[in-house]
Parts: sequence; C-alpha cells; structure tokens
Amino acid sequence: MKNQEKKIKLIMIEDLALKILITAPFHESGLKKLRKHCEVIYESWRDTGKIYFDEDELISKLNENKVDIFITEADEVDAWVIDKTNLRLIASTRGTPVNVDGDAAHEKNIPVIHTPHRNADAVADLTVAMMLTQARKMIEIDRLLKSGGFNTAELESEEDFAEFYNRFRGVELSGLTIGIIGFGAIGSRVAQRVHKGFGSKILYFDPYVPEDNKIVLDTKGKRVSLEKLMKESDMITIHTPPVEETEELVNAEMFSLMKSTAYFFNLARSYCIDEDALYNAIKEKRIAGAGLDVFDEEPVDSENRFLEFDNVTVMPHFGGNTVDVVRHQTKMITQDILNFLQSKPLKNLWNPHA
Repeated sequence: MKNQEKKIKLIMIEDLALKILITAPFHESGLKKLRKHCEVIYESWRDTGKIYFDEDELISKLNENKVDIFITEADEVDAWVIDKTNLRLIASTRGTPVNVDGDAAHEKNIPVIHTPHRNADAVADLTVAMMLTQARKMIEIDRLLKSGGFNTAELESEEDFAEFYNRFRGVELSGLTIGIIGFGAIGSRVAQRVHKGFGSKILYFDPYVPEDNKIVLDTKGKRVSLEKLMKESDMITIHTPPVEETEELVNAEMFSLMKSTAYFFNLARSYCIDEDALYNAIKEKRIAGAGLDVFDEEPVDSENRFLEFDNVTVMPHFGGNTVDVVRHQTKMITQDILNFLQSKPLKNLWNPHA
C-alpha cells in the first residue's frame, strides 16, 4: 500500500514538473487550469510578434526551457525540430495542423492534438457579412462618399439624385439562391444562417454529403453538380479543404457559367480556385462582384490587385480572427492536455497511432 501511494505521489510530482510553452493565443481560463498542473510559459505571437520559422531558433527555445508540451499556431514544427527536442505532446491550434510534421511526430510516438472547427462559426459569420455587403453595394457606396464624388449641394436636378439612388439599388437575400461548394463544418453553417435567417434557397455541391444529411434537410438544400450550381446560383461560396481533388476546382470554365448578376465568395483557400480567372471575370464585368479572404499571395497588403474593384470585398485572411475563436481553441486544447496528464484518451488526436 505504501509503495502504491509513493508511486502516485511520484506521478503527481512528475506532472507538476512538466513545462508548457504556448506561442498560440490562449484564453486566461485555460492558462489558469494548466498552471495548476504544469509550469506554463505564455508568449503569444499576438503579443510578441514572434513566429518561429527558423528551426534552429525554435529548437534552442524548446531545449533551453526544457519544454515538454508545445502549443503553437504558426511556428514551423518540422522533422528537425521534433528530432532535436524532447517534446512529449504537440498541440496545434488549427483545424488541420499543417505547421506540424505528423510523420516525424509519429516516428517518435509524440501525440499531436488540434482544434477542428474552432473557427467554423467565425468564418460562416464573415461569409454572410460579405454576402450582405455585396447585396447592398456597401463597399462601392462607402468609397464614393469618402472620395467626395457625391455631394447633394452639387446636384442640378431631382433626376440626378434619382440616378444616384437607382445606381445603388440592392437585393434581399431572401429571394436569392445560394450555392455552397463544400458542405462541411463551415459550408453547412453558412446554409443554416442564410436559409433560417433570410429564407434563401440552398444548392450545394459536395460528393461526400448525402441529401439525407440532417442540416441538408433542415435547410432544404438540394445537391447538384458543380456546373448546375455555377449556372443557377445568385451567390456562390466555396468552403473546401486544400487537397488534391480541390486544386483549382473553380476554374475559368466554371466562372464562365455564372450569371452576370452573380457574386463569388472565397473564404477557404486560393488553392481551390483559379484566381486569375476570377480576376478576369470581374475586370471584364462578366460577374457582379466578389468577397475574398484568401489569395495566392499572402499576407495581403494595400497593393492587392482586387482592391481596384469597388464591387469586391477584400479581407486579409481574417475569417477566424475573433476573440471567440481563441476561447474555442483554448477549451479544446486545455481539455486534451488535462486528459494527457491523466492518461485519458485524447479527444482531438491528429495521429491516433502515436
């Protein structure tokens, strides 16, 4: 009995000695829980401005602090980093931990946990916001007024005001058909928002989601071919992952099928569309406009070519940039680390064979 008690105490002491380095944004509630069990070094890149792209620099940081658990969002945790450190657990606050070499972690039997769907609501919200922005021509109106290009004191007649008023007449989402490419965590949430909130008709293209899916049924979504979706939708939004089968899924041919009054939205990855083809379609006024949060060249700056258009909403890959996403990812990572300390199954384990 004494030996068993001694063993339990040793395990507790060992757990208390574990060191965690957190460079990802993390909520105070999670930090408080982890500090009860481990020594925590919190250096969020949002506060420090530091992202470890240099592998030797990251190795030094981890080894000098004798880090056991590393929680990261943007740092490059490649095979060299994994091989030259003594990490026991790696956590990536991303839906897919693309910044971590999963094969290398598997070889060293290091569990990698992640945060699937932690930004799904945030991206769905921004998608709908972009739809409303284009439906009501908000970007174009705002730019015109700020430029001084419209002054009521200079109007010569009532006809001039009528021309201005008619120029910016918008549409209501309730009467539109929304085409959703990729009906996963984000696409399905967009469908719920626009159908239940506005009464929009839903078309979707996703070979992996059947028509008897609960959210499909709830939103009265209709599964169609990609070609049919491009032809019949008033607003088209893509939410597919960047995998081989989605590379330039929406290309010049697909854009040519769109209505001249239709809008295109991309809050997934530029990998999934032909960006040049979209640019040309907008420039040649073959479609009504777009809303974009992802681009071939990032980070986005004021030289982005799509900013020349008044009918395009440009965002610098901010889809998941909310305080709520930090809370979501903190909760998921914290719970799995506590599970790890107690030798319980990890809920969001990326490499289940580790």
